[in-house]
Amino acid sequence: MNNDILAGNWKQMKGKVKEQWGKLTDDDLDVAEGRRDQILGKIQERYGIAKDEAERQLKAFEDQHSNVTSPRSYIEEGQSSLHCPSLSDVWIC
Repeated sequence: MNNDILAGNWKQMKGKVKEQWGKLTDDDLDVAEGRRDQILGKIQERYGIAKDEAERQLKAFEDQHSNVTSPRSYIEEGQSSLHCPSLSDVWIC
């Protein structure tokens, strides 16, 4: 599976990510393009926190916004869905 697939919902999620982590710049988010690993790294960098803490925060964010994201299994199976129940490594709808 390619964990760097850009999601169709990235524009919507981008705003929510910026609301949650205001220190992330538009450039940070443009470069990340919905790639979870890139977002995680930028959170660590901008907030000076450990990877485990950034992961915990991102997971909580994903859980909170699970109604607008889709699970990794849809990507692995090559499918997409209009209803997206959770976020794994990639935002896609």
